[in-house]
Amino acid sequence: MTGPSTVATVTPRAFLPESKLPAAVAWDGNAVRYLDQRALPFEIRVASARTADEIVEAIATLAVRGAPCIGVFAAYGVALLRRSIPEDAAFRAAAARVREARPTAVNLAWAVDRVLSADDMLAEARSIHAEQERVDAAIAAYGAELIPEAARIITHCHTGAIATAGGGTALGVILAAQRAGKRPVVYVNETRPLLQGSRLSELELRSAGVETILQVDSAAAISMARNAVDLVIVGADRVARNGDTANKIGTYALAVLAAHHGIPLYVAAPRSSFDASIADGEQIPIEERDKREVTHFGGARVAADEARAFNPAFDVTPHHLITAFITEYGVLRPPYSESIGEILRVS
Repeated sequence: MTGPSTVATVTPRAFLPESKLPAAVAWDGNAVRYLDQRALPFEIRVASARTADEIVEAIATLAVRGAPCIGVFAAYGVALLRRSIPEDAAFRAAAARVREARPTAVNLAWAVDRVLSADDMLAEARSIHAEQERVDAAIAAYGAELIPEAARIITHCHTGAIATAGGGTALGVILAAQRAGKRPVVYVNETRPLLQGSRLSELELRSAGVETILQVDSAAAISMARNAVDLVIVGADRVARNGDTANKIGTYALAVLAAHHGIPLYVAAPRSSFDASIADGEQIPIEERDKREVTHFGGARVAADEARAFNPAFDVTPHHLITAFITEYGVLRPPYSESIGEILRVS
């Protein structure tokens, strides 16, 4: 694969506020611009993708990450490929490669299929992007009502604006509560092995004035026991019809801990993350990534050369451990076969 061509590289002061970050994804005429999330929080790196190789590589390497953001990026990418690849079979093959770049996040396939079925692919991609912004705003409004005053919250991975190309899902809810004067205190799991929590969530929350405390993932249990945690809120990469939910690795463990401590766990996710074709979590494909993400840290080897590694990017939380889903249609509660079924029927 060829690497993405960098169009701008800026080294700001450390931890530039989120409001000053470039857009996560943007159409640029003959390219799709994106904020390279791997460089944060110390460097703002904006790159552009023009070919199928560059689009796929940006998704596969997590330069573009967050299920809704991947969907928006892929939508623009497919529209771009339609313009640059006149031969239909070659275009369809390139679009299929984009669709398969990451197997777990259902937004990717959903967005690609939607663009492919449109007469005007660029207009459809722009529509997906605009819808995501409206959806995130609705999720934030519904979710903020569930946040008590001065709530102590645990969150995992990163679900903010640059993860959705909109306003964020789980972090969008927290930020809406902050804007409403509820003054939440957020314990952010670092999210091993790629540290999306410490690199991205901590930056976004603290930049918005939210009291933020970073913790290692394995501190969640004692945090719940000793820090009077009120709730856990996370995002989702795919939700089955029965409510089983795939999200960043570590979410399942967090849900088990929350259930043990009697703490509600909320999943904030758009309708596009709900997969009507999947009956339960057993059918959700789980991406396994390069073992070097585990055997190395910051580019340095931390395990023996012979070390083997199990590195699933996601796990599946059973629906009975989820208190409610926060969607653009409102708050969905059990039985999920009914409440999820309703939103699947309206769209």
